[in-house]
Amino acid sequence: MSTVAAPRAPRAQPPRARGSRALVLTAGLVGALALLALAVGLSLAVGAKSVPLGDVWSALLHPDDSYTSSVVASRVDRTQLGVIVGAALAVAGVVIQGLTRNPLGDPGLLGVNAGASASVVLGILVLGPAAGRSVWTAIPGALLAAVAVYLIGSGGRRATPVRLVLAGAAVSAVLVALVEAVSLTQPLVFDSYRVWVVGSLAGRPPGLVGQVLPFVVVGLVLCALLARPLNALALGDESATSLGLHAGRTRLLGGAAATMLCAAAVAAVGPIAFVGLAVPHVVRSFTGSDHRWLLPYCALLGPVLLLVSDVVGRVVARPGELMVGAVTAFVGAPFLIAAVRRGRMGL
Repeated sequence: MSTVAAPRAPRAQPPRARGSRALVLTAGLVGALALLALAVGLSLAVGAKSVPLGDVWSALLHPDDSYTSSVVASRVDRTQLGVIVGAALAVAGVVIQGLTRNPLGDPGLLGVNAGASASVVLGILVLGPAAGRSVWTAIPGALLAAVAVYLIGSGGRRATPVRLVLAGAAVSAVLVALVEAVSLTQPLVFDSYRVWVVGSLAGRPPGLVGQVLPFVVVGLVLCALLARPLNALALGDESATSLGLHAGRTRLLGGAAATMLCAAAVAAVGPIAFVGLAVPHVVRSFTGSDHRWLLPYCALLGPVLLLVSDVVGRVVARPGELMVGAVTAFVGAPFLIAAVRRGRMGL
């Protein structure tokens, strides 16, 4: 069975060229941070009741009992959740693409989305509708699904990218069948599950940010520490081993970090597609395949895509809104197409 080639490892450059490129990419990070700040401002300002950006800043610095302050305050948790989930999904996507050497890799590849969905459905069935609003209902299933994929993919031997992809597809198929069987035969379960599965930043319970933030922080830190090993892994397991890298250990730690990020994100807002697939490719089109740059750029631009999609969903369907899970592909697709047409995705 043939596989699609992985993103190529970064090529060596003369010291002067490396220094110049580092300055350009550092400036790009500052620009990405500015885009994130703008997206956060729009998320706080735009909705059924729009607030001028200047008033948003005043409401954040000097909150009072005014209507404007209450509107801005009601959007703070939603915006924070968008930043956390967007960063988690984008970084998890680039790590999974690097581990599996599969440019079509996304957070669902290791069965995390299907595992979280199955866990939510079973939780609602056993514990009632309230279980569908708790982050702790989805996380166990996401983690167990990823462990099952790794155990099946390794099979007592080294876990290769092809085995992991096939194991992920098999585990996901079984779990999706379980979800459909339960939700379609239990109307009460379906009514609660359909609210979660569409993927939305709105209507989430208070305190959710504090529940998912520790998982995301630990996952992001672990991914950052794996930047250089992921670069070596892009050369192939044999080449990486010759450079002193333990490929199996890197794949295990990277899979654990990506799973932690995916599990927290999916548990918080439901399965949101496209962010983990598109953002790494768009970023790779101008940074190359060096994970030392890919990871921070994805951590900044993933939230931009998610927050802008959320804002678009509020605007196009006023006075109602579209769920962000239904908007991300429409917003991100043009940028992904542009990156593909430029042909600089490292594939």
